[in-house]
Amino acid sequence: MNNNAETVFTYRSYSLADTDLLAADLAALVTAGTVIGLDGDLGAGKTAFSQSFARHLGVEGIVSSPTFTIIKEYQGRLPLYHMDVYRISLQEADELGLDEYFYGQGVSLVEWSSIISDLMPLQHLHIAMETYGPEERLITVTGSGEPYGELCRAMIQKWGNER
Repeated sequence: MNNNAETVFTYRSYSLADTDLLAADLAALVTAGTVIGLDGDLGAGKTAFSQSFARHLGVEGIVSSPTFTIIKEYQGRLPLYHMDVYRISLQEADELGLDEYFYGQGVSLVEWSSIISDLMPLQHLHIAMETYGPEERLITVTGSGEPYGELCRAMIQKWGNER
């Protein structure tokens, strides 16, 4: 199998509770070094997803968007490196030394990851959120390479090819 092959899982969320189910399933499957890119328009639910994911990873306390701090670190079952790169340039992001997070012992969750797509590891999980109403979202999860393809296949096995 091609190490950079992509596996895609599509999930339709009708509520925050539905999005929470997906976040819980992914949090249960991630391991040290997992990198997740998260994209969607303003208000698509990126931070809500991140908060659910963190809670299911065992992070206690409030998880807020790191919009102005860029990176927030939390401790759960694994360290969580929650990043928001909306307000920085590719060059500024490159100067942050993100590889230390991406290849570290925790899980990197990057909101607005498309802004730094050139810095993201070739193999990672990408979550795209599209808004279809006040609470309805189409969430497309793409696993590039292994073990990310395996994460998507686990979701497909549980939920079907499109939930």
